Amino acid sequence: MKIEDEIKGEGFMSVQHKLRVNLSFTHGWTYERMQQFFAGYDLTAQQYTVLRILRGAFPLSYTTSQILDRMAEKNAGVSRMVDRLLKKELVIKEVSSKDKRLVDVTISYKGHALCERIDEEIKELDNIYNNLSLEEMDQLNDLLDKLRG
Repeated sequence: MKIEDEIKGEGFMSVQHKLRVNLSFTHGWTYERMQQFFAGYDLTAQQYTVLRILRGAFPLSYTTSQILDRMAEKNAGVSRMVDRLLKKELVIKEVSSKDKRLVDVTISYKGHALCERIDEEIKELDNIYNNLSLEEMDQLNDLLDKLRG
């Protein structure tokens, strides 16, 4: 569906304005579908990202600042996210042996198991891209990379 139809707009001031609105709207559209998918696992998309980052580091741990550095969506609330994951027993949090001001975070076995379950079903989330061919997805990825320079 065209962006004009989605926002019921009268027009745009420029091509750049249309692109800005379209990117923002499309981000919100995909983000909402991601949140709905992960809600089925009692997670947010950001919490899943933290688990995925920690799973990639396993058996090593990361500090919250190291987790933030690896996130595509920078979120200053990483400590709160880690605390929520800790309550769900999906991560283990310990005071750093190298620097007592930091905490080391490691994915738990329960967190690993949940990630494996999500891995089996995440293709369902990828269905939001079904209106594009694989070639168009590659092209869109290239264009977005080019946009960021």
